[in-house]
Amino acid sequence: MNSLFSIVHEDAEILVINKPAGLVCHPTKGDEYSSLISRIRLYLPQDAIAHLVNRLDRETSGLVMVAKTDETARELRRVWEKREVQKEYLAIVHGRPKHDQGTIDAPLGKDEDSIVAVKNCVRNDGAEARTRYEVKQSFDRSEGSFSLLEVRPESGRKHQIRIHLSHIGCPIVGDKLYGGDEHLYLDFVKDRLTETQKKRLILPNQALHAARLSFAWREGRLLFETEPEPQFEQFVGADEIPAPDWPPRPA
Repeated sequence: MNSLFSIVHEDAEILVINKPAGLVCHPTKGDEYSSLISRIRLYLPQDAIAHLVNRLDRETSGLVMVAKTDETARELRRVWEKREVQKEYLAIVHGRPKHDQGTIDAPLGKDEDSIVAVKNCVRNDGAEARTRYEVKQSFDRSEGSFSLLEVRPESGRKHQIRIHLSHIGCPIVGDKLYGGDEHLYLDFVKDRLTETQKKRLILPNQALHAARLSFAWREGRLLFETEPEPQFEQFVGADEIPAPDWPPRPA
């Protein structure tokens, strides 16, 4: 790991990074360290090309892929657009799902009743969205009951995993927008969260980690994995959480 980010893989065409929670992918009004893409530009040679192939929410940690050439970026984006990428996440949620494994099939669209412009919700006239999950561990802490889930989105809608898990009554720990009180999100973006609000959230960032990417690539298959941050593992009470163990789909 260098001072800018943790590198999972790098070759002449691809750079794969384990993005920390709390870092936005695109530039903001902050300094050159305040976004992932600006850090990438600091890391690569001055005249290098850098295309973010996928993105994660600010508070989601995990795998982000960068293409170092225009042609590689076009190839990888075609793979993403065709939904040929197997994406697997780890999530810590409140409570325990009714079933140990299942598929959440619920269309998503804009939440027109919300005071937060970026918020979506489950709605009958929304876009098709499917998310598979499996309970890997359930545990109790002083703050309540929780579960560690492996999650596989089978579509790529905005905030899909967060909305779907909240929809089944198991919101992600630390989720300020879909955890039940969207005022937490508004206070967070305005940097005015109180200590009481922070205690309600339990964790400073939502406990969602992009742990695995796998897809057919040219003559073979690529697989990238990364472990969640120490704070995530400590909350579960594990020294190490393995990457999701669902086998890759056939190429």
